[in-house]
Amino acid sequence: MSLRASSIAIACALGVSAVSQEPEAARHELKWFQDAKLGIFIHWGIYSVNGTDESWAFYNKKVGYADYMKQLQGFTASKYDPAAWAELIQRSGAKYAVITTKHHDGVAMYATRAYVGGGDWAWSAPGHLSVENVFNCGKDVVAPLFAALRERELGCGAYYSLIDWTDYNYPAFTKDSTRYAIKDDPARWKQFQNYFQLQINEIATQLNPDLWWFDGDWEHSAEEWEAAKVRAMILERNPKAIINGRLQGFGDYATPEQNIPIETPKAPAWELCMTLGEQWGWQPYDTNYKSTHDLIHIFADVIGHGGNLLLGIGPKEDGTFTPGQVSRLGDLGRWTSKHAEAIYGARAGLPNGHFFGPTTLSADSTTLYLFLANGMSGSVEIKGLVNKIHSAEVVGRGTTLKHRVVGKISWSKVPGLVFIDIPEGVSDEWMTVLKVKLDGKVKLYRGEGGY
Repeated sequence: MSLRASSIAIACALGVSAVSQEPEAARHELKWFQDAKLGIFIHWGIYSVNGTDESWAFYNKKVGYADYMKQLQGFTASKYDPAAWAELIQRSGAKYAVITTKHHDGVAMYATRAYVGGGDWAWSAPGHLSVENVFNCGKDVVAPLFAALRERELGCGAYYSLIDWTDYNYPAFTKDSTRYAIKDDPARWKQFQNYFQLQINEIATQLNPDLWWFDGDWEHSAEEWEAAKVRAMILERNPKAIINGRLQGFGDYATPEQNIPIETPKAPAWELCMTLGEQWGWQPYDTNYKSTHDLIHIFADVIGHGGNLLLGIGPKEDGTFTPGQVSRLGDLGRWTSKHAEAIYGARAGLPNGHFFGPTTLSADSTTLYLFLANGMSGSVEIKGLVNKIHSAEVVGRGTTLKHRVVGKISWSKVPGLVFIDIPEGVSDEWMTVLKVKLDGKVKLYRGEGGY
């Protein structure tokens, strides 16, 4: 097994997408992405008409394929306001957004002219399968959002499913059957390769994404996807574009899904994608949204480990969002605005064990931010901090805090325990953050004590 193949296998076993094995100097500049911290993930497609699982509904036989595809005629985007969407995203505190350009069902949300292979499973005769070509919608819904995001200096990300269960030339259709084996009909597979790569070229040309969010790479190898070629195509059009880790080892950052890693991932950058409710797209019964408290605690945990949160929301087919989604994003925005200095541009904080809760560090590592989990009050403790503290205060209030060091022996290299006292009346509604100025770059003692 090659180094790349073995890294992919290990990453898959750990539930973390593999990233490029290029040397550090050859990787893209990821600073804007690492500084951004929060993105919004938009799943919008014909599945929003009846509020069913995106693509997986017919794959898992919850509905028939023909019934699923009939939703094309009900997709109107009649109340779609891309400027309002961009405003909502900006108000949440997010610095970028990712939207579905094509999910596993093969329906493009942008103006594609790529050929769809015909056959028994194809929705229609060979042609272009997109909402832009459907009478009830009749428009590209991605390009206007990208324009509105860019007006607000927000990053634009394109989700693209490599797999396409609609195209007749794609081998698989359901989890218990296949149309053909690639080894038996390589020419047919080549037709599909040409098709999906044409779509990638269309997206690169029409939309020029800052970020590519691939999905579905698990069904084929890097060689079968021609992943190296795909990466080269994208970078030829936009050398600054970054690519997620779901391109069989040819991406720039890892993308764990729904679960926060216990330890900081070893990838150069990472992003947790997580739903606001329980589903990726809109479903009428999916109203169990995460509370503002839970969202903020999840977000703090992610950025404390140096990652980004890509929070999933789902519009209805007409382009409107439910009040619950709007209110959560508003709450998140009020909190991120108040605590911006501890979030944007910050880096992963202290390793696990030094503080009971998430932490971040300023870019120069001289300021430590403590996120007080679950309403911590009274006093908080930092272990193993070698530095002296110049000052401590409450972020967003400026309240000066007292601190003390206990257990320090003058002749020992082992630092004492730092306690910072928190008076009543300074706590944030959802999560309080403390700012601790150090006498230099953070230095930690990681030993076992002693003398």
